[in-house]
Amino acid sequence: MNRRTALRRTVGGVLVCGSGIASFETHTPVQAEEAELIVRNTRPLDLETPVTALDSWITPNDQFFVRSHLSTPAVGLSPWSLQVGGLADRPRAWSLVELQKLEQVKIPAVLQCSGNGRAYFRPRLPGVQWEKGAVGHAEWTGVRLVELLERVGYQRGAAHVHLLGADPPPTPKTPQFLRSLPIERALDPNTLIATHMNGEPLPLLHGGPMRLVVPGWTGNHWLKWLRQINLAKDEAPGTYQQAGYRMPRSPAPPGAVLKPTDLVPLTVMNVKSLITAPADGSVLKPGKNEVRGVAWTGDGHVTKVEYAVGPDSPWKPAILQGEPRQGSWRTWKFDWETAQPGAYVVRVRATDSNGETQPESTAWNRSGYLWNGIDRLTCEVR
Repeated sequence: MNRRTALRRTVGGVLVCGSGIASFETHTPVQAEEAELIVRNTRPLDLETPVTALDSWITPNDQFFVRSHLSTPAVGLSPWSLQVGGLADRPRAWSLVELQKLEQVKIPAVLQCSGNGRAYFRPRLPGVQWEKGAVGHAEWTGVRLVELLERVGYQRGAAHVHLLGADPPPTPKTPQFLRSLPIERALDPNTLIATHMNGEPLPLLHGGPMRLVVPGWTGNHWLKWLRQINLAKDEAPGTYQQAGYRMPRSPAPPGAVLKPTDLVPLTVMNVKSLITAPADGSVLKPGKNEVRGVAWTGDGHVTKVEYAVGPDSPWKPAILQGEPRQGSWRTWKFDWETAQPGAYVVRVRATDSNGETQPESTAWNRSGYLWNGIDRLTCEVR
């Protein structure tokens, strides 16, 4: 069964959209089948973007990777509302229409699964075997989370914001995907409740009709199908917050015994670059060839991208394009010229405004998170 057939079978029946309200049609296959997304899992649905589809500033919706933890909800069978309460003086609910009447903010931001690149760790690890394409860059439009928290009157003791979506657990023993944000990040003006993605109503597979957007932070914080927000004194309870999405404070070798206090929550993405063209394994003609890609970081912005051909060659600067912005990616390019036929490896690395540079390889961790080793293009000139 090829990828197109697999995708049609696994996601047929899920499609969003129209007129601002997500809908569920059991007979309509998702339009993403045209993008030839790579099926990593069918239950839950995990789809990876081919690297060549990331060769632009904006990743189209139908080519954007999909990460799911539980089942995809049947949205639109009843009016959607978002409940905001907990440690709040004036708890209330907002309908989708009411949310869209508030001030709308558009923010370009990178969404990346924290396990992007897990397939490259050695020894190998369990989990979704993402390679390079569990990432994308979109323009997200919605209301600032801080506006809702101010309207409900968040109380002084509120230190965390609990977040719950509508995705149903597949079995009675499966826990809900309950997550939380520190109040400081929830009050950040760039943290959104998005209802639109790249100018279109948010597709169901990407969390429609509304999801959290947390620029600069890993995708496990970007809760999909958002239905409930509760202000609380402590972090959210449960497996996905207290045990999941944590990694050692310092590198620990395979087999090391770690206590819960040795682990910290994942938050900020690390600096990373990706070669999007030519495709890995390409055969190139002698002469000048353009090499392109994207680069991003979580805290700060990308300040330079460099490339080197071969293990002993000096690093040279690539041309960065676009304006620097926290949480957004930048495209880059350079012309590589060679007259000599043969096999080549082109390496690329990015550096951010905090002085962090991509390493040759990423320190192993038991969950396979935050891979950001230098990217490589293997090609032949003939």
